[in-house]
Amino acid sequence: MSEVLVATGPGTARPSGSLSVLLPFIPRRPEQVLPYAALVEWTAAERLWQGQALAIEPFSTFAATAGAGFRVPTGLAVTLMPLRHPFAAADLAVSLAMTTGESVVAGFGPGARSLQQSLLGEAYRSPLTATREYLTIVRELVAGRPVDVAGEYYTCRGRLPHVPTPRIDLGLGVLRSGMADLAGEVADLAITWLTPARYLAETIVPAAAAGAARAGRARPRITALVPAALRRPDRDPVDLTLGGSSAHLSLPHYQDMLRRAGIDVTGDDLTLDAKKLVTAGGFLYGDPEELAGQFRAYRAAGVDEIVLNLTGVFNRHGPRAAMDDLKTMLTAAAAAADADADADVPTRSAATVAAPTPIEDAR
Repeated sequence: MSEVLVATGPGTARPSGSLSVLLPFIPRRPEQVLPYAALVEWTAAERLWQGQALAIEPFSTFAATAGAGFRVPTGLAVTLMPLRHPFAAADLAVSLAMTTGESVVAGFGPGARSLQQSLLGEAYRSPLTATREYLTIVRELVAGRPVDVAGEYYTCRGRLPHVPTPRIDLGLGVLRSGMADLAGEVADLAITWLTPARYLAETIVPAAAAGAARAGRARPRITALVPAALRRPDRDPVDLTLGGSSAHLSLPHYQDMLRRAGIDVTGDDLTLDAKKLVTAGGFLYGDPEELAGQFRAYRAAGVDEIVLNLTGVFNRHGPRAAMDDLKTMLTAAAAAADADADADVPTRSAATVAAPTPIEDAR
């Protein structure tokens, strides 16, 4: 490919409303991550994200990447609460920010009930209560404040050293209105995965706004991790969806979210479910101009950051194809943003989003 990327260079301010990049595989060696970190460092991409992984833990992956000389903003979407106590989670978030010298989004979620049962002995009776306790403890600790919490699920008495760090924001993995409402109350970001734009506009964003209003704070930013691919002759979007999202389509809480979004998935026929997701706009597919229009729909729904998930392309067509798609998408999106700015085209919803609050001052 011969696309010309929009170079920003290290340390350049990355505007809100832009695109970010999800690492589209689980690394087995840290050096596999370096091309994606370089992509974020030298283009207008805002942040490098990774989901939960167990081979090389995401915090370790990003620390190794920084040690290799690629220090970029990072995001974790999302680390699973049953895997570690909130004290350990806070310590890792602070360690990552200090190691990279860049901002960190630490996203958390309760995970599937089966995971909770396997690691904790039983599932959370109230995932919302468990998540509230977890995030409350982490927030106080990363700010260097003492914690004295004896909750239903998590207990913590102690503090981390109060040391200067780059910005640390806390996010919640959000699929349904209850967790979106909680994110509005206690989180800096609501992080969604596989959620169509219409569902975000009609359900997730209003719920996050309602939670924020009740708490007397600004609505948290909305970050949507969106599976996508460029249209090419050798590709089938349904097959790409299966290549990147079949595990999520198999999980009950994702199926429930999609049904709430009006997509009648069953879990019995993943190919048919994937086709329904593509038809409903949960998988973005098209040429660069078509994708730019689909990105606008997400921004109009209230999304502040779109994270490009090219896992399907990576798994079906390999790393070179995934990287080529990412380069093309980032270049086309930057050109479209410039054109929109020249034409004064609105790309945000009417929902009010205040400037991010530093973590020391957040509720």
